[in-house]
Formats: sequence, C-alpha cells, structure tokens
Amino acid sequence: MSLADFRFIAVEGPIGVGKSSLAQMLARHLDAEGLFETPDENPFLERFYQDRSKHALATQLHFLVQRIRQLTPLAQLQLFERLHVADYLVDKDPLFAELNLAPDEMEIYRELFRQLRPKLPRPDLVVYLQAPVEVLLERIRGRGRSYERRIDAAYLERLNAAYTEFFHHFDAASLVIVNATEIDWVKNEADFLQLVQFLDQVHGGRHYFNPLPVHL
Repeated sequence: MSLADFRFIAVEGPIGVGKSSLAQMLARHLDAEGLFETPDENPFLERFYQDRSKHALATQLHFLVQRIRQLTPLAQLQLFERLHVADYLVDKDPLFAELNLAPDEMEIYRELFRQLRPKLPRPDLVVYLQAPVEVLLERIRGRGRSYERRIDAAYLERLNAAYTEFFHHFDAASLVIVNATEIDWVKNEADFLQLVQFLDQVHGGRHYFNPLPVHL
C-alpha cells in the first residue's frame, strides 16, 4: 500500500500552519482531485476578525455550507473513482464553533451539524500539522491577508489547544501528526518529498512525523 492507495486524504491544522499549500501540493503530486477552502469568498470572514462575537455564526455557517457543497457529490459514490485531497476535515468544524459561538448559537449550529454530518464522506487518511503560536503568527503575517491582521497570539493559543485536544481523541481514520515547525514544503522540495516518503509507509493507526529540515 502507498499514499496513492488512499481514496480521501484530509490535511488539517490551525491557521497559518500551511495546510492549504500542502494539500495543493499533494493533489498535484498524486494527480488527485482537490477540495479546497475559499476563504476569500466568505463575505463574513473579515467582519469576523473585526468582531468575532457578532459575526461568528454567519462565518461558521458559510464555511459549513461551502464544505457540504463540495463533499455531498462524493457521498453518492460508494467508492471514489479518483483520489481526493482536501485542506479541511469537516469533523473539526465544531471546534471553531465551540471557540467562537454563544451558547444559543452553538445549539443551532450543533443541531444542524448533527443532521448533516452522517451524509458526508469520511477521509481514510488525515494529516494534522502542528506548529507553535510564534511560527503561526510569522506565517500569517508573511502571506499578507488584510483580514488576518487582527489575529492575535491569545486566539491562536486557544485554537492550538483545541486542535491538540481534538486530535488526541481522534480515531476515525489513519492519522499522521506532523511537526511543521522547522520544515517548509513550499520553498524546499526536499522537505515535501521527505514527508511524502513518510506518508507512503502509513498503513492505518496513529503516526508521528517530527523531521528536521532538509538542506540541499
């Protein structure tokens, strides 16, 4: 079995860790169909970072609807005709909701998610990227999205802690936990190939990839 034998791979991790770039590179490497978030199309996102309590529910529901639109067609296929790679794991959606929604909003969201989740496909491999807050902040500032300028260290600390807790209990798919602190698969192809080589050896269960950067 190799990485290409999986049918649905999801890449996850906190804001700024590099999940979208890695998912895109994996999709190209594996000649897979990509399922990517489009945050710039969420009309509530910039307002969310200006006032999280006021715009959290609309932002959350927009992302959920976007993911449902992408994933629902796949649920009609018992076996995927082609490998798919996503830069999100829909099971993680409630994590953001719990961080940002008021209790009454959370009740609405939880009921909607409970009704919709069983109809969506589950990945058979999840790649979870980790990095400390200072690294996330540096990468967020480096990509220069105006609406992300208001993201602060305290919010990222809470987000990182929530991710850690979520994946501590996650057992719904093969899981690879990657320490992404020192590696840069966008600027260094050797880092990417090192990760792919590791993923090629995954055969179920939970795995940890804690690499050093490769210098050519």
